[in-house]
Amino acid sequence: MDIFNATPSEKRIYSVSDLNREAKNLLTNYFAYIQVEGEISNLSTPSSGHIYFSLKDKKAQIRCAMFKSQQRRLAFKPENGKQVIVSAQVSLYEARGDYQLIADKMQEAGAGDLQIAFEKLKSKLQNEGLFDPDLKQNIPEFQ
Repeated sequence: MDIFNATPSEKRIYSVSDLNREAKNLLTNYFAYIQVEGEISNLSTPSSGHIYFSLKDKKAQIRCAMFKSQQRRLAFKPENGKQVIVSAQVSLYEARGDYQLIADKMQEAGAGDLQIAFEKLKSKLQNEGLFDPDLKQNIPEFQ
């Protein structure tokens, strides 16, 4: 049926709940899993262990949630003003009709997995004193 040319009696009338449920299904199916880069703002860390925040850029923002089990795996502490890349599923919070990201991974922008591993190794070696200038030895001359 063509809803734009249907008579008023042929058009489906949605309840608010039905419309939000349909919109949620469309969003979650179309954007199954995505990555989004932005700046953290409005960070909230309630006692539940979940974190709630907005990701924003110069023109827009989107609400985000990261549940406790995923938040524990972060290699850094999220803070307002930090630029991050979030891996997430797009969803819709049906009770308010707000669409949001449900994040399961987050990394600092510009610091990918390899950079993070490098920084951890560098820190470990620093703690072992391997970068101490007093312990350096001269490189033997090539003969």
